[in-house]
Amino acid sequence: MTERARQESRGVGGLGNRTASWLAWSLAGLCVAMFLASVLLHVLAFSSQEPTSTGGTLGELMIFVPFLAFPVVGALIASRHPNNPVGWICLAVGLFWTLIFLGNSTPGSGPYPVTTYALTQATWIPPVGLLGIYLILLFPDGRLPSRRWRPLAWLSGVVMVLASLGITFAPGPLDEYPGVVRNPIGLEGAHWIAAAAVVILPLLPLCMLASALSLVLRYRRSGGEEREQIKWIAFAASVVGLLYLITMISSLIYSGVRGASGTPLWLGLLQQGALASFVAVPISVGFAVLKYRLYDIDIVINRTLVYGSLTVMLAVVYRGGILVLQEAFHILGSQESQLAVVASTLAIAALFNPLRGRVQGLVDRRFYRRKYDARKTLEAFSAKLRDETDLEALNNDLVGVVAETMQPAHVSLWVRPDTALQRKQPG
Repeated sequence: MTERARQESRGVGGLGNRTASWLAWSLAGLCVAMFLASVLLHVLAFSSQEPTSTGGTLGELMIFVPFLAFPVVGALIASRHPNNPVGWICLAVGLFWTLIFLGNSTPGSGPYPVTTYALTQATWIPPVGLLGIYLILLFPDGRLPSRRWRPLAWLSGVVMVLASLGITFAPGPLDEYPGVVRNPIGLEGAHWIAAAAVVILPLLPLCMLASALSLVLRYRRSGGEEREQIKWIAFAASVVGLLYLITMISSLIYSGVRGASGTPLWLGLLQQGALASFVAVPISVGFAVLKYRLYDIDIVINRTLVYGSLTVMLAVVYRGGILVLQEAFHILGSQESQLAVVASTLAIAALFNPLRGRVQGLVDRRFYRRKYDARKTLEAFSAKLRDETDLEALNNDLVGVVAETMQPAHVSLWVRPDTALQRKQPG
């Protein structure tokens, strides 16, 4: 038995594969049980309130259902690759998120909920650090890019621990109860703890940026499967970051224009969509580490670019068409607005296919230039093949097409002679 086989049989921390699998799925089951308990506590806490209020609260809680993908994907990875810490990181993130949900679901208004909030007010730091730092540093094979990144790993751990302790034991009023309730577990008189937490906490995003840089460097040095694996997590991070950026800008613009008069439906849906987009991270990690449909990432990115751009364009055309037509009807003295909606809808239906073709061609030329050029070359060769009769010219064209599209180190063509035809010829 080789050394690698012995390590795989021992699993994680010297545990066997069966023990590691049992532990992983037990932790995933614990996360699901904690989430269901938080739902039950919400029902008990708001059963005496109006049905609309209770339904709204449960609806907000259901937004966190996608976070259950973290423990599920983590259990899948940890049970199949117990030596890869990526799966265990996903499990730990799932445990922390469900712990936060459970803490926020504690019913009642006595000292117990206040103490629970004080104990869990800093539990957001470990999952953020594990996702934004260690998952990126160790992705996809569970090893650091090189020994030079060890100081960052140690520094990140120290920052996470000190920031969590500083926020938990800082004296003063709690953020949830400003000016009303003081931290019941705060160390009174030790105000330096809060000051240290304020100084240390900004180091967390700096560590996250450094870990993102390590992934970029790893991608530039990688090739083959590893590059496709990195594409998956980079794609998921881009989707989450873009949605959060759009949500943040929309919130700032709306609050600046309309004031703090409430959140409109579209902005609430956008905020919930940005929160639910986190499910893309564990799903992409699962595809990458388990290598299931690994090379489909290029198709996913292509379709996202095409249909995302197409959706934005059609939305602008639809909204702009309605505004322009309504203004035209208003100038003409007509108050009819349904006609503007119908006309804009018909315009969208007519523009969909032509606009999709143009956007697809633009994306292929800009981001998939090599494949685009290869496809054009093959199309041109197919057209020439139908008209060309000279065998020698076809041989030269075929060699040129293969060399241009596949770019091999060497290419040659051997044509088997037609021996049957030669035997029929008079000697």
